[in-house]
This record gives sequence, C-alpha cells and structure tokens, in this order.
Amino acid sequence: MTPTVARAAAARPAVAAREGVVLLVAAGAAFLALLDATVANLAVQDVTGHFRGASVTAATWIITLYAVTFAALLAPAGRLADVVGRRALLVAGVAGFTIMSALCAAAPSLAVLLVARALQGVAAAVMIPASLAVVLADTSPQRRAAAIGAWSAAGALAAAAGPAVGGVLVDALGWRSLFLVNLPIALTILAGARLLPASAPRSGRLPDWGGTLLLGLGVGAAAPAITQAPRWSWGDGRTAALLGGAALAIVAALVRSSRHPAPAIQIELWERRSFAWANLASLFYGAALFPWLLVGVLFLVDVWDYSALEAGLAMTPGAIVASLVALRAGPVVAARGPRPVVVAGAAVLAAAGLLCVTALPADPSFLSFWLPVGVLIGIGTGAITTGISTAAALSVDARHFAAATGLNQTARQIGGALGIAGLAAVLDGRTGDGVGPFADVYLLCTLATVAAGAVALRIVLHHPQEPA
Repeated sequence: MTPTVARAAAARPAVAAREGVVLLVAAGAAFLALLDATVANLAVQDVTGHFRGASVTAATWIITLYAVTFAALLAPAGRLADVVGRRALLVAGVAGFTIMSALCAAAPSLAVLLVARALQGVAAAVMIPASLAVVLADTSPQRRAAAIGAWSAAGALAAAAGPAVGGVLVDALGWRSLFLVNLPIALTILAGARLLPASAPRSGRLPDWGGTLLLGLGVGAAAPAITQAPRWSWGDGRTAALLGGAALAIVAALVRSSRHPAPAIQIELWERRSFAWANLASLFYGAALFPWLLVGVLFLVDVWDYSALEAGLAMTPGAIVASLVALRAGPVVAARGPRPVVVAGAAVLAAAGLLCVTALPADPSFLSFWLPVGVLIGIGTGAITTGISTAAALSVDARHFAAATGLNQTARQIGGALGIAGLAAVLDGRTGDGVGPFADVYLLCTLATVAAGAVALRIVLHHPQEPA
C-alpha cells in the first residue's frame, strides 16, 4: 500500500465521523421544527382551560401562527442561508427556537403564548433549509442521497408522531410540557453545531424585504380564511376577501421576485426542469399528506369514539414505518434516482387511499384494518418524502442548496394548505354522519397522491448539481 493510499484509508473514518455529526445535528433541527408543527394540535382544550376567558377559536392560533410564519419564510430563509452562511443561520435558528420554546412554556397569558409561537415559527423556517444545506454541503457527493433519506426520516417521524407525542405530554403533564421538552433537544443541537465545519458567507444581497413581506401577507391572509371558512362558510364575504387578498399578495411577491436582484423567491431555479417538476410534485404531495395526517385522527375520534390520546397513538405505527422507509429510500435513490422511488411510493399510498375509500369500517378494527393500512401509508410517505426532497436538492448546484430546499418545502406547505381547505370543505357540517365524509376526504388525498406520482415521472436528474 502506497503512502498516499494509506493516508486516504486512514482519513476515511474521520470523514465518516464528521459527516455523522453533521447529519445528527441537521436531522435534530429538522425533527424539532416539524415536531412543533403538529405537537400542539391536541393542546387547544388544555390551553383554553388554563387561561380564563380564552376561546377555542383564539387558542387554535397557537397552531395557525406557527404554520403561517413557518410557511411564509421558508423560501426567503433558504436564500438567506446561502448568503450569510448555512452554519451561522442554523445556529441562529436553533438558538431562537430554544428561546421561544422557553417563552411559550412560561407564557403568563394567551397573548404572550401566541407571539412566542409566531416567532418560534420564524426560527423553524430558518432551521429547515439551513439544516439540509449543511447536510448537502458537508457530505461527500456519493453519500448525499442517503443523507437526505436520514434527514427526511427525522422530519417524517416528527410530523407524523407529533399528535401522539402531544397527546401523551398534555395528558400526563399539561400543555407547558410541549415546549419544555424542546429545550434539552435544542441545547444538545446547539452544542453539536459547534463541531460543524464553518461556511463562509457568500457575496450577495440579503433577500428582498418587500417580497418577503408580500409573501408573508399572502400566506397570513390565506391561513385564517382556510381555518375559519368552515365557521364562516366558503361563500362568506370575509372568506372571499381573505382568499382574494392572499392570491394578490402572492402574485405580487412572485412578480416582484422576478424583477428583483435579490429576490425573496428565487424564481430562476424553476428554469431547471427537474427542480420545477419536483416542486410541482411536492405541491400535490402536500395536498395529500397534510389532510391525510389530520383526517385519520378526526375519523378515529368521530366514528370509532377513540379519545384524542388513543387516536394519536394509533397514528404512531405509520410514523415509525415512514421513518424506517425514508432511511432505506436514501440509498435506493442514490442507486436508481428519485423518480422510481417517488412513483413507487405514490402507488403504495394511492392503494392505501383506495382501501380507505372503499372499505373504511364503521366499527373499530385496529388490527385488521387500521394497522395494515397505516403500514402502507408509512411506506408511501417515507418513500415520497425522501424522493422529492432529493430530487429538488440535487437538481441545483451547491450554491443554491438552501434556497432550493426552502422553495420545495414552501410548495409542500402551500399544497398542504390547499389540502386542508379541501378537507374542511368536505367535512363542513358532516361530522357525525358516519364513514361517508371521511371516505370522501380519503378520495381527495388519493387523487392528489396520483397527481404527485404522475408529475414525478417527469423528474430526470442528468447529474447531481448540474442543470436538468
């Protein structure tokens, strides 16, 4: 063995260890950000009981405000990470998330809790693109697809397990525990982040504040329209005004970004065909995934008379399967590309949806129906999540990893908002009517899944980090 080969062989364990630390820190940040997107879903009643005079409608804003700021700032946060440095922004995001989690846990009033949740969403929006950019930039090219699989697995587990974790914590310790549990995890991530390779800031201007504000206003107007429409009705003038304002603000943000030298939304990335198709697939996938996660809990509580805690726990097996599949999907994507993984995942998820549409039982059937269907759902979501994330990230060059991640996640969030709107429209006034309304929601989810799989057929990565 020559000295050069010997040195290279000796260096491999050190490189692998460094990449392992990078992945652990980044996956931890993704887990935290996405866990808090769903972990508070079962805390609304507990919060209203704690703060005198607080209505259920007001308390639901602990969910909505996080979702609004998170979705609105993903795209500009991605560009910001590319400009100021991925590690610096990741550390800032996790630090801000830690502080806001502590403030949520100690909130003396509902108003303070709502403000803290909004700012926590801002920090989460920073963490997602910065964390995946750290993984992609600090992992060797041949291991990137597998690393994205592990990063996706952490996010898939967090998003799907959130209701179960939230139910257990609220039931045992009260709503403040939802935010206290973040602190040791976040502090551990901050300690690990000190070991990450430093990334030099890239020359360039910060994202356009005007476009960022317009995007935030658009998402901010859409959120109350979607969440309040079942109460107001979809034909109500308030719903129409908010949805119309949201559309105008988002269009204005896109137009401004197309002309600005430092756009909030990096539209030129969509000129890469594989990236554009991956974003469209992400939009359809979000429209399937978000209502899919919610309708299961609603069905179990409304039709099978499960408690909120039981419903959350019943969703857990699917979350675990999704994480395991995401881990395994990374190497498959590396070997075969993202297209077959996304298409296969969509086929499995659509099959699960058809089972729910045609055979959803009115009586509790956990072992004979819910568990096997949950396994299929976990297989499908784990594969799709990893495949689409990989396709989007590896469709662009290394300078735009974070921006690409932010845009792709934004597409999924927008799709999710549309999916939740569809769920609300279908279930409006129909809960208590048995299986039928829920089967209709599953049909919508299935159609969106088929659309995501069809779009994924167009994804072709000619070479990682090369224009497609």
